[in-house]
Amino acid sequence: MQAQKIREAIDQHWTASAAGDQEVEHDIYHDDAVCEYPQSGEIIRGRRNLQALRSHHPGKPSGFAVRRIVGEGNLWVSEYVITYEGKPTYTVSIMEFRDGKVSHEAQYFADPFAAPGWRSQWVET
Repeated sequence: MQAQKIREAIDQHWTASAAGDQEVEHDIYHDDAVCEYPQSGEIIRGRRNLQALRSHHPGKPSGFAVRRIVGEGNLWVSEYVITYEGKPTYTVSIMEFRDGKVSHEAQYFADPFAAPGWRSQWVET
């Protein structure tokens, strides 16, 4: 039952994030949650700081699509695509839960890249 509640909270979180609903988007976090952006080395401490950071983003997404969510127990991973100014950014969020709320999150962001020709015989595009 706990897994179902966590999954519902994650679904609500991403729906609110896509809609720009800052309050509902951040309901999922503990007040003392920590969010890391490993690629830039930034650490955001506290739900209010995370909400303030996100609410001051200079560009609002023009698209938001969840590709998949998997998890078990207190560890859940979401893979999604955020589109800013027509450019997709592939994103992975790793959330750790404590008592039904996120206590730690790491987010990874990646730009698309062209597939190299040398591997075309083994892949689909």
